[in-house]
Amino acid sequence: MAFAPFPVDAPSGGPAIQAAVAGEALIDLIAQPDGRYLPCFGGAPFNLSRALSRQGVGTHYLNPLSTDRFGRQLAGRLAADGVRLSRPEPVQAVTSLAVVEVDAQGHPAYAFYRDGVADREVEAQTLIEDCRRLPELRLVCTGALALDARDADRYLPWLAAQRAERRCVVVDANLRPSVMPHLDAYRASVHRALALADVVKVSDEDLLHLGMPGDDPLIRCGHLLDAHPQISLIALTLGEEGAWLLHRNGIHCFHKESRRLKVVDTVGAGDSFLAGLLAHLLCQAQMARAANLVEMLENLLYHSCDQALRHAVGSASLCVQAGGAGAPTWQEVREWVGRGERFVA
Repeated sequence: MAFAPFPVDAPSGGPAIQAAVAGEALIDLIAQPDGRYLPCFGGAPFNLSRALSRQGVGTHYLNPLSTDRFGRQLAGRLAADGVRLSRPEPVQAVTSLAVVEVDAQGHPAYAFYRDGVADREVEAQTLIEDCRRLPELRLVCTGALALDARDADRYLPWLAAQRAERRCVVVDANLRPSVMPHLDAYRASVHRALALADVVKVSDEDLLHLGMPGDDPLIRCGHLLDAHPQISLIALTLGEEGAWLLHRNGIHCFHKESRRLKVVDTVGAGDSFLAGLLAHLLCQAQMARAANLVEMLENLLYHSCDQALRHAVGSASLCVQAGGAGAPTWQEVREWVGRGERFVA
């Protein structure tokens, strides 16, 4: 399927801002075999912002960044990838850090340093006002550490305001229970965010941490839809075993990469997956000239869901082969998906 380009914002010449992302931007200190730590850009919302922009979606990152060296580097990386900052003036607080240990299969484990950090110096009203200044805004995204119960007063009122404005609310559950001091409060905070979402991304592990009953991830997703009846679409990721897209209207799509991948690591794979999914859905809305993305999502057909899922899986496949949250471009994903379809045929 061919798509028209994203709309252009005339004053800047770049893509009009259709997505706004809020949440952590941090430095991953990734353990190396020789005992050293390699600093890399990280944070799921930061990665998602980059990945969306690289796929052609005009994207705003809403949180402040630090005046320290890491903060300047994070700002430079966002700018290089075409992401625009709502808070271009840096703040004095330091940059968040994550220590990352990667196992033999390339799967990361994290320890976070998040007290008194720059990306948490944000208030709900500021987020709301920043989004009001974006006339073409169609969707807002958050998740991961932003779902911490200690930050609920920052993000939940903002999400509620976006839902009231009929913007599409996207929540990436991406739970981190090992670093949350009060798991019951954390789980409740995540569910409060999911209760405001139109689109949700979860992994099979996320569903377990959320307390969804059942002995199969699809059954647990069904319970999640029952628990939050406003959700239109759930993306369920299963790592190398593929992914499902489940629509409230009963459509279930599955896709798994057919080719053997040369995996470097899986850092940022979920963020690239979500960016690919949202970019494809936004392109569908652009082609259909849909005035409201939420209404379009409510009426998706099987073919539309299937094509969006294939693009999302292809985005993740390219990411894991690049390593270090390397996000592919729209054209790179289209070429990868096209080659895969020819390969299967």
